[in-house]
Amino acid sequence: MSTNTSVVTEFILVGFSRLADLQGLLFSFFLTVYLLTVAGNLLIVLLVSADAALRTPMYFFLRNLSTLEIGYTSVTVPLLLHHLLTGQRHIPRSGCALQMFFFLLFGATECCLLAAMAYDRYAAICQPLRYPLLLSQRTCLCLAGSAWACGALVGLGHTSFVFSLPFCGPKAIPHFLCEIQAVLQLVCGNTSLNELQIILAAALLILCPFGLILGSYGRVLATIFRIPSAAGRLKAFSTCSSHLVVVSLFYGTAIFIYIRPKASYDPASDPLVSLFYAVVTPILNPIIYSLRNADVKAALKRTIQKIGPAGI
Repeated sequence: MSTNTSVVTEFILVGFSRLADLQGLLFSFFLTVYLLTVAGNLLIVLLVSADAALRTPMYFFLRNLSTLEIGYTSVTVPLLLHHLLTGQRHIPRSGCALQMFFFLLFGATECCLLAAMAYDRYAAICQPLRYPLLLSQRTCLCLAGSAWACGALVGLGHTSFVFSLPFCGPKAIPHFLCEIQAVLQLVCGNTSLNELQIILAAALLILCPFGLILGSYGRVLATIFRIPSAAGRLKAFSTCSSHLVVVSLFYGTAIFIYIRPKASYDPASDPLVSLFYAVVTPILNPIIYSLRNADVKAALKRTIQKIGPAGI
């Protein structure tokens, strides 16, 4: 008996192809955002690595976060720029799988890393006398290493799982990247069981770190409100506010995208939400952490003085 099933060897990323008159403008916008994102996060990595005053657990995790954001945006934006510039939107099946793997790796790592950063703030504010013990160098390395290992396992597991499913017809992915929910739209047959497994895994990965973050900051806020002076409360809260902004942006969009059934996927609005956490959030992180952080601004000032005329 003959069948119509054929092996799909490549996909087409629809992206912003419908906005034909805006391709040049979109290219300029994404190129500018990408260059600023890489420059801003690279600056934080270099400052934390070079300045002795920033060699603390909080900035160790911030350096990991900035390194992650460079990778996160580099997985998506260069290919998007190529598509906008050339109009060629094909991507090999292996290339799509590779992009999905790294996108999931960086996203899952960020989930865990943000939880580690929340634990750092909890220890610093709620357990200040035990802080050096709770966040020793070895502990920090273990937390960061575990976050990256978890990200790698999630990326490998989900990517292997998705690309083991049959693709037998449509090749157009309604997205600007090989995002897991968009790729699942092209899978043949009934994928409800596979979909449920992915949702449960995503819920576990996203909601567990998010619950730890909420618990940590619940304790932090309780401790802050017990500080007698208003100035003391403001100073303590200012050390957490930047992280809370980043957590809200990242987890809000991640929960919206991943913890829901495939049938609710909207090819019109979902790529825009993905654009926010894949492209916009990485450029906001260095702005949020540098403009609201006196230590980073002081380190930047010292670095400029070293390389300026006075340091020559």
